[in-house]
Amino acid sequence: MKTVPLPAARTLHLAAQGLLAPPRRKAAKADVLTAIRRMAQLQIDTIHVVARSPYLVLFSRIGAYEPGWLDAHLAEGNLFEFWSHEACFVPIEDYGLLRHRMLDPAGMGWKYAAGWHAEYRADIDNLLDHIRRNGPVRAADFAREGGKGNGWWDWKPEKRHLEVLFSTGQLMVSARHNFHRVYDLTERVLPGWDDARDLQPVEAVARELLLRSCRALGVARADWVADYYRLPRRPYVDALKALADEGELIPVRVDGWKQDTFVHREFAPLIDDAISGALASTVTTVLSPFDPVVWDRRRAAALFDFDYAIECYTPAAKRKFGYFVLPLLSRGKLVGRVDAKAHRTEGVFELKSFHLEPGVRLSGRLTDDLRRALQRCADWHGTPELRFTSAPKAVLAAFGALGAQAGKREVSETPPTPATTKTRRAQATRRAAPSTD
Repeated sequence: MKTVPLPAARTLHLAAQGLLAPPRRKAAKADVLTAIRRMAQLQIDTIHVVARSPYLVLFSRIGAYEPGWLDAHLAEGNLFEFWSHEACFVPIEDYGLLRHRMLDPAGMGWKYAAGWHAEYRADIDNLLDHIRRNGPVRAADFAREGGKGNGWWDWKPEKRHLEVLFSTGQLMVSARHNFHRVYDLTERVLPGWDDARDLQPVEAVARELLLRSCRALGVARADWVADYYRLPRRPYVDALKALADEGELIPVRVDGWKQDTFVHREFAPLIDDAISGALASTVTTVLSPFDPVVWDRRRAAALFDFDYAIECYTPAAKRKFGYFVLPLLSRGKLVGRVDAKAHRTEGVFELKSFHLEPGVRLSGRLTDDLRRALQRCADWHGTPELRFTSAPKAVLAAFGALGAQAGKREVSETPPTPATTKTRRAQATRRAAPSTD
């Protein structure tokens, strides 16, 4: 059994996630689907202080692209939505892997409102009949009684009815308009599916989901695999060892870990080069808070020594780093985090706070890598002016000096707040950002 240094384990994980090397060409529509298939799923979130999470996760991997391509793949039937990790876009060929959850939704907890379903079954059935007769609907098609709602969970009854029908698989999301779901009958969205003919046994599905988790992770521990598809919380060591006996996984030891660890067979040819350092990630980019690399806090801590918690749902006074904090990935390490906001009208990408991880030295190469990555992200948002609101003096000085080289403008070592840097690309044509309904 090979012993894998921790940096090599990171390399294998990033290779599996499509973050080994920067894109070598301009993105094409097909790259969106390829990236999602590599990750197995793409988590959905509606917060849009910067691009909504699914769009940003794709940008981290394929670079600047047209956000409408994601919407198009959904409308064309290449993707479907369901509760996999959380609410996710999933390749349509994997529909059968989640179908058992729809047929027996009781195990999905709060994601299936069983009490609501029981209480309002007649109304829910009537809504289903309405869609059958009249075609697809949005929640927005139904008027709210009593004025505007008071938050995500203060849904009008029809929205709750639609979510019940979605969770039970009677409705699917056929498209999104301005990021609002359009619901239609499953038999119209996926007419070729037949449960009697196509549904695999539960045991076969469970095995395949476990393998998909290991493939998406690249390097996997038994205490990680349940999280990826929200599988039942139970020991998986024996199941992973059985897959290793079948040749699907390669057992390895990782320096500093006591847990049994496995590499998916697809990445077995990379192990030796990762160990020797001949293969390493060269990507520098921003990550979404809902990126698979960081969505499991324990895994991010073990792989990257990066303690990350999403603070957008935390009261402002209790936040440590900010509202929508983007981890900064650079050459195989998570080196920092930035609380960002895209001011689209003003063309400004605001870095509200900028934090380097303990022990990270801001070398010239790292500074240049981060500056380029942040500028690419800002340009893609259509907000090409980078503006620092709060950052360590060393960061402000370094970014100011680089800005002076590129745009002949300087930022003093102790600049006023907010501090602003620009590059010559600040005057470039702004790229369209995802919709902000």
